[in-house]
Amino acid sequence: MSEKSELTLKPIGYLRCKKRVKFSALHQPDEGNQETNVLEMIDDPRLICGLKDLVGFTRIWLIWWFHRNESWRPMVMPPRGVAQRRGVFATRSPHRPNPVGMSPVSLLGIEGRNLYLGACDLVDGTPIFDIKPYIPEYDSFPEESQGWLGEVKKWLEGEAIFSIIWEEKAAYQRDWLKENWRVDFSQRVEEILSRDPSVHRTRRIRRRENGFYEIGCGPWRAIYQVTDQLVTIAHLEPGYPLGRLMDEKLAPWIADRDAQVAYFALWPEYV
Repeated sequence: MSEKSELTLKPIGYLRCKKRVKFSALHQPDEGNQETNVLEMIDDPRLICGLKDLVGFTRIWLIWWFHRNESWRPMVMPPRGVAQRRGVFATRSPHRPNPVGMSPVSLLGIEGRNLYLGACDLVDGTPIFDIKPYIPEYDSFPEESQGWLGEVKKWLEGEAIFSIIWEEKAAYQRDWLKENWRVDFSQRVEEILSRDPSVHRTRRIRRRENGFYEIGCGPWRAIYQVTDQLVTIAHLEPGYPLGRLMDEKLAPWIADRDAQVAYFALWPEYV
């Protein structure tokens, strides 16, 4: 029997959620986050028939496609732990030879061809290839070794290495975004920078001029300096230039677009 060099997969549906940028989708679903997402099945009677008897399961596996990735690499830099490259098959990196993802998600209910789901780590528009019921007695092995992730767990459970200070301007901008636009990425920024604020590709940390660094937070940037064991966040910036924000063709695809335009109106020095 000859081996096939190519396979053809067709989505059975698409995920609909509020996460439009990768930063908004955590690396693992946050079960404590009270959110509702929708798997919208393709309008095909056979697919709808296939949902029969799924009611009663409280958790399902989603098999899906990292549709925004176009390349892969054998060694990747995981976002967690010390800055060290790992073999891609020892990670859950999206940059894979075949960028297939799998996530166990809560099944909240089914109405017609819509499946209502709990917290997930997918972005809006993710193609779904398959659904499988989660069966605890077969799918859960909590005592198994986690390999290098065991070392990372100890590292994360240890005390934070760096202290975080928000300068007055940065604190004002942080609070302004939270109160006026419900944009708040401060907790995640502090969690990452308190462990390791050094340059890191996957964490989207890069060096800037005059001793400053920036960390990408979805469509936003936090600008900071490091002195000994202290991280001082100087200010925040939009991730898009004003010209792109004002392009009506791009506007529907830019997350927090209105908030960023309003930001430039208050702080034109960053245009």
